[in-house]
Amino acid sequence: MTAMMQGGAVAALEMQGLRKSFGRTEIIRGIDLSIAKGERHAVIGPNGAGKSTLFNLITARFAPTAGRVALHGQDLAGMSPFQINRLGLSRSFQITNIFPKMTVFENVRCSLLWSMGYRYSFWHMVGNSRALTEGAEAILEQINLTARRDLPAGVLSYAEQRALEIGITIAGGADVIMLDEPTAGMSHSETDYIVDLIGKVTQDKTLVMVEHDMGVVFGLADRISVLVYGEIIATGRPDEVRGNPKVQEAYLGAALEAEH
Repeated sequence: MTAMMQGGAVAALEMQGLRKSFGRTEIIRGIDLSIAKGERHAVIGPNGAGKSTLFNLITARFAPTAGRVALHGQDLAGMSPFQINRLGLSRSFQITNIFPKMTVFENVRCSLLWSMGYRYSFWHMVGNSRALTEGAEAILEQINLTARRDLPAGVLSYAEQRALEIGITIAGGADVIMLDEPTAGMSHSETDYIVDLIGKVTQDKTLVMVEHDMGVVFGLADRISVLVYGEIIATGRPDEVRGNPKVQEAYLGAALEAEH
């Protein structure tokens, strides 16, 4: 049964009774969560909480032990990652995934092929497609990489490579974007650049992100879910989560454990 958001709209992304075990070890322990269309939702929690496992369950890299995931009301059970992507959900990873020897422009153009109808038509000369070129150039402008257009992607700075990956993530026209630690390992100035970029390119889209930088989380998220030992212990607006005693206790406990 699909959960309805306030006002009767179907949730953009919904999890019901979601569980994942590896052998006898239960990593995700019964998650129920609905994310509204157009919402910016952050999932936070200490290391080992199960955040990446949750992302992998949503995108079908892992099959759930129990429970379900739905995208715009459609059950994703049995689907492969590429099928889910074609339904309108796209994600980035903690480790940057680009083609380093291809140019920045070619990376973006490749990510547009399926959504622009090329499918498996290998006989098309993509270099002659005005629509494809214009589409790629529009994304490069969005992610502030027009000046780097003809450089091999591998020579970009770390922040620029993350920006390129975000461009690749949005290129297929997905309306649900999942970003896994988009600012990890960045300086303050690089983080500011990426946060501004994320805010711009996810306008009118649904954003789900895992992020450790609380400044980024509280600056971007409409709602936050706190995941601890595979369970969501709190979900709410940033101010609600910030003042939640259970959240404060969980983080304090994790910090004390790390010291010993």
